[in-house]
Amino acid sequence: MTKKLNIYFFVVLFWLFCALLGILNPFHENQIVLNKILQEPSWNNWCGYDHLGRSICERIILGAKTSFSVAIIVVLISFIVGTTLGVIGAWFGGIYDKVLVILIDIFIAFPGILLAIALAGLLGPGLINTVIALSIVGWVGFSRLARVQTLSIKNRDHIAAAQALGTMDYRITLKHVLPLIMAPLIIEATFSVAGVIIAEAGLSFLGLGIQPPVASWGSMIKDGSQYMLVAPHAVLIPSFAILSLVLCINFLGDHIRDMLDITESK
Repeated sequence: MTKKLNIYFFVVLFWLFCALLGILNPFHENQIVLNKILQEPSWNNWCGYDHLGRSICERIILGAKTSFSVAIIVVLISFIVGTTLGVIGAWFGGIYDKVLVILIDIFIAFPGILLAIALAGLLGPGLINTVIALSIVGWVGFSRLARVQTLSIKNRDHIAAAQALGTMDYRITLKHVLPLIMAPLIIEATFSVAGVIIAEAGLSFLGLGIQPPVASWGSMIKDGSQYMLVAPHAVLIPSFAILSLVLCINFLGDHIRDMLDITESK
């Protein structure tokens, strides 16, 4: 089990390193070399070239930067907004909680990816609009989880004692509520990162996400799908990148969940 975890961690760390390398941007990912169009992988270029003669290896690295950037920003926004709304609704109850539950039910009634596609279509393609669309969809899971966890602990003795001492509500939530509900929220954030990476790739594949010439794994699959029979590497390599990263993040999320459950049981 430890060896498997090391492999999962290494894969995620590898793609994170690629993303950091992409930030430095020592590449010419949009450079077109006509005599290398659809050239297969070789020792000189392990990933080959795409339909415009651009290096797929360099675009994969820049795609990792795009995926991680979108995922981290979206999950961070969703985490803050969703947790805040969930805690406020559960803590104060009444009309706040009813409105929150109605909003959550409305968003859950639609499949997340379909709602993201609709929002991206309304807002238009682009990096910022992709982040906005995915954030609007992503806060619901955090809010629902934060609400349930807050309801389960708001009547505990130490909370009642803090209220009896006249402690302000915001101080109680910051010092006594948030630390207790943080573990499941962290697990939710881990799985959300994988979900956002897939969603961003899906939107880019449909032409509603990151726009050329910015490198995105989804748009690379879209471009390569037209040449699948003559240059399958243009599709298989970015597809494997998404598969390996998302799969390993989910496995690590499962391990974190099991580890936190064991810690809490002790």
